[in-house]
Amino acid sequence: MSIFALKCIALYLMVLDHIGLYFESYMPYGLSMALRILGRMSYPLFLFCMTQGYRHTRSRKKYLLRLYLGSLFMTGFILFVDAFFPTEGMGYGYHNIFLSLFLVGILISTIEAFQKDRKTGLIMTGCVFVSQLLYYIAPDFLPVLRHYSGDVRTGIMPNLALNEYGLMFIILGLCMYFLWEKKEVFTVVYLLFCIAQYSEEALNLNGEFSEFPTQWFMVLALPLILRYNGKRGRSFKYFFYIFYPAHTFLLFYLGNFVWK
Repeated sequence: MSIFALKCIALYLMVLDHIGLYFESYMPYGLSMALRILGRMSYPLFLFCMTQGYRHTRSRKKYLLRLYLGSLFMTGFILFVDAFFPTEGMGYGYHNIFLSLFLVGILISTIEAFQKDRKTGLIMTGCVFVSQLLYYIAPDFLPVLRHYSGDVRTGIMPNLALNEYGLMFIILGLCMYFLWEKKEVFTVVYLLFCIAQYSEEALNLNGEFSEFPTQWFMVLALPLILRYNGKRGRSFKYFFYIFYPAHTFLLFYLGNFVWK
């Protein structure tokens, strides 16, 4: 299965997930839950495709720049939608997969730089630390940033802990990249990650059973990932950068202003 095929599957699953998100109040609970469960496979597939694309890209600098510009655009787009299309409850929500993928790429390059040349690796590690520090101290120098949420600030100054899927999924992306050649080890790590997701989501802070856990259903993406044949397939490099904000806004608008 090529990267193109995996991306197409991930796109389809992402749309189903967001239909379940924005139309939850208009459909039976079981149907919306089924759509959200299927959607749990989407991000791991995108994450895997990103790591393989990053491995084979001709220019990592351009790759990272596209992701960062995508993050900046989504940050501005979220502010625009919230300002001009206000709703009660969740609203448009926070969508910025570009930020998470950007952080994975940055850490991959940092680790590989350290493996090749310790001095260069230490410099890049220092830059990563400074960027994290900047996120926290920037509001002291630019008070206007205090009026914006952490989700907005991290879209500008990427934070490892504060992104759409959190630090653990950044680490999962690193595992996908560095363990892919050892598929048995990768499979075990991925399964353990899914088990950890189940435990984290199923238990609340008091150690009692919480809501029905869904994120662990990302385990269903593993057979698809393992079928990757090392080929890129057709390329639609810029399609996702357009489709991602377009489909989320369309579903948000339909669910809040048309079907309401």
